Amino acid sequence: MDEIVLSSFLSVVFDKLASLAWETLAPYFETGYDIEKLKRSSLQIQTLLADASQKETTNQFVKRWLNDLRHLAYDVEDVLDELATDAIHREWTDQPETHTSKVRKLFPNPFSKHSSYSRTMKDKIDVITTKLQELLEEKDALGLVVIEERRSTNVNRRLQTSMVHESSIFGRRLEKEALVHKLLRDEPCGQNFSVVPIVGMGGVGKTTLARLVYDEPEVTEHFKLKAWVCVSDEFDSFGISKVIFQSVTGETTEFKDLNLLQVALRDHIKEKRLLLVLDDVWSESCEDWDTLVGPFYACAPGSKIIMTTRKDQLLKKLGYGNLGRLRTLSHDDALSLLALHALGVSNFDSHLSLKPHGVGIVKKCDGLPLALKAVGRFLSTRIDEEGYWKKVLDSEIWRLPVEGEIIPALILSYHDLSAHLKQLFAYCSLFPKDHLFDKEDVVRLWMAEGFVQQSTPSDSNKECLGHEYFDELLSRSFFQHAPNNESLFVMHDLMNDLAKSVAGEFFLRLENINMEEALEKYRHMSFVCEEFVAYKKFEAFKRAKSLRTFMAVSTGVVGQRDFYLSNKILVDLLLELPLLRVLCLSGSQISEVPESVGNLRHLRYLNLSRTRITQLPENVSNLYNLEMLILFGCRSLAKLTNNFLKLKNLWHLDIRDTPNLHQLPLGIGELKCLQTLSKFIIRGESGFKITKLKDLKNLCGEFSIEGLDKVHNAMEARDANFSQKRLNEFTVVWSEPLANEMLAKEVLNELRPSNDYLKQLNILSYGGLEFPKWVGDPSFQQLKHVSINGGKKCTFLPPLGQLRSLKELFIGGLDGVKVSRLKHCLY
Repeated sequence: MDEIVLSSFLSVVFDKLASLAWETLAPYFETGYDIEKLKRSSLQIQTLLADASQKETTNQFVKRWLNDLRHLAYDVEDVLDELATDAIHREWTDQPETHTSKVRKLFPNPFSKHSSYSRTMKDKIDVITTKLQELLEEKDALGLVVIEERRSTNVNRRLQTSMVHESSIFGRRLEKEALVHKLLRDEPCGQNFSVVPIVGMGGVGKTTLARLVYDEPEVTEHFKLKAWVCVSDEFDSFGISKVIFQSVTGETTEFKDLNLLQVALRDHIKEKRLLLVLDDVWSESCEDWDTLVGPFYACAPGSKIIMTTRKDQLLKKLGYGNLGRLRTLSHDDALSLLALHALGVSNFDSHLSLKPHGVGIVKKCDGLPLALKAVGRFLSTRIDEEGYWKKVLDSEIWRLPVEGEIIPALILSYHDLSAHLKQLFAYCSLFPKDHLFDKEDVVRLWMAEGFVQQSTPSDSNKECLGHEYFDELLSRSFFQHAPNNESLFVMHDLMNDLAKSVAGEFFLRLENINMEEALEKYRHMSFVCEEFVAYKKFEAFKRAKSLRTFMAVSTGVVGQRDFYLSNKILVDLLLELPLLRVLCLSGSQISEVPESVGNLRHLRYLNLSRTRITQLPENVSNLYNLEMLILFGCRSLAKLTNNFLKLKNLWHLDIRDTPNLHQLPLGIGELKCLQTLSKFIIRGESGFKITKLKDLKNLCGEFSIEGLDKVHNAMEARDANFSQKRLNEFTVVWSEPLANEMLAKEVLNELRPSNDYLKQLNILSYGGLEFPKWVGDPSFQQLKHVSINGGKKCTFLPPLGQLRSLKELFIGGLDGVKVSRLKHCLY
């Protein structure tokens, strides 16, 4: 692990130690000298980290020393976290003198100096202190000394997007023109579609070339329908067909079997010219291919399938001979590409002193665009440092043995990352190849793991910092936008291989669980979902006592894939993993959450989205450290835990798409840390009132408020203070029409959100005759999407034509509005 990562990690750990009150620590230390000794040893260790980081690449003993130190830092943080959690627990249990508390005094205090709990904690701390001292004593044998390492102070690097722009592509003009010609040409063919192959090695730009022609205006005009699917190494005919169907129809219909799906697909594409991109095909099976293309015989003649692949065996079996491979870039094009990403211009004319080093780096990158972009983007931070360019050119990394297809240039790019970015990138090794991920989700995972640290404790500030880290990795090509879906991201296969290679013994992605794997050492694990998960496969996890992350992830073309996990597996599993901070079971078809989840005292992140659960166990309220609870898409969920008040650290609660959840627990209104509360349900006198939102001052993002017909006067809505909340998507819902149309208008008027953030507004079943002035006010300059549905009493539409950024408008169910008035408003 990089020395700054360790240094930062240890600093955070011992800051926690120092912040604990002496009375909390007293039972576990003989004197204050023990704590000072622990701190002193850690400071001495930190002075050696710079030297150790430089030597670990070539010295396996130093690398082992650094790994041992990191494991120790994890152990220290686990112990301190346990102490802090116990302190919170005592705050809740130590109530004023009551009959119960008097009875409690008759029994031993588990936190007293002589209790078994106290002795266990003291033993743990003694072991940590001893291990730290042993590591310090090894420094002489390893030849570690105190050195200073100068670091770049340039923090104003240009953030660049990984979206494909033709102006940033070099050396592909001829290939693009030839490919467009093939797509537009109606060549003789015994069937209505033909395959247009793009074959080449990893990182050479196959997907980039496909995207160039896919978005070409004349190509878009030529084809009636278009679809893009990332196939990867698992050729799932059902999943691929499902994505194609969704792309060409815009529908999300669920099908029970492949036959029904393909019949529906065939009927939709019948006699229409189709362009399909099958990106990153690995399969060599003609049977798989025949199953997939069945519906395409019905499409119009001239339909084309672009196939990008590293392997040409399937194409040869299908009768495509003389396959040319996409070549690497010429020297001049490669030099221009490097200059563009390093200097912001397409040549070295204004930086002649750097050109010789650039020429040498281009040769070492072998003309691979992915490698050139990655190296160029980290060199862009040192455009005035000729010595650094020379250091990169002369690096020992170019001469290291290559593992698999990992390119030395990508390893160099990784080593140039800051310490925090290295850790965050290694964490992404938990995602399988072609896994589509959302930026918000990844940042929140990083936060839950404690990888996003800064001096201010604010979660909103930490989330902004996490977004900056993500954007930096994106700008350096470690992430890229998913093809055909700009809102999601993906890692190139070679970057995924790189992440896996640097993950070491801390991050493990289990695709085929090996019972012999030494799971004891790993701290973060994911497993790739299969449709049915056998109990025997999870027996290996009984040894993973130190695990902090247990995450179900999916691969293939359909994104999140459902899988079936028995209740016995889950119950036994949670009992074996007491130190979990992240538990993600998204898409698992479980119907209940085991009571044992309440024992996961360290848990920060609990994702049960898209499961079949109907309620949460009451002891979820014992998860004092819980920060993120994700229940999105739990369509059977009808009840949350009652005692939400104890979840003081909760700041993200996602209950979108939970149609059976009609009531929220009263304690939610007291959770002042809440930033995300995706749905709020008003229940009138005996339930949750809108005034409870007054103290939730940090609400931001997506927010829906239901049951506005239960609001008795506009002052209640005013007290909720929506103008101070940073909402970018706001949905307001009346469950039933009001007899008092003026009250409906007054309530909506008081719900005016801040015009600085709002991008989407949805108004459902509005009961007023007309809308308040803020709906359609031109001051909402960010507002792009407006939907008004229902409201039969309404006779006038708001002046929506004044919204300058409006891109999408839906109006329905407003029976009282005249057509002429509608046209007047829209123009």
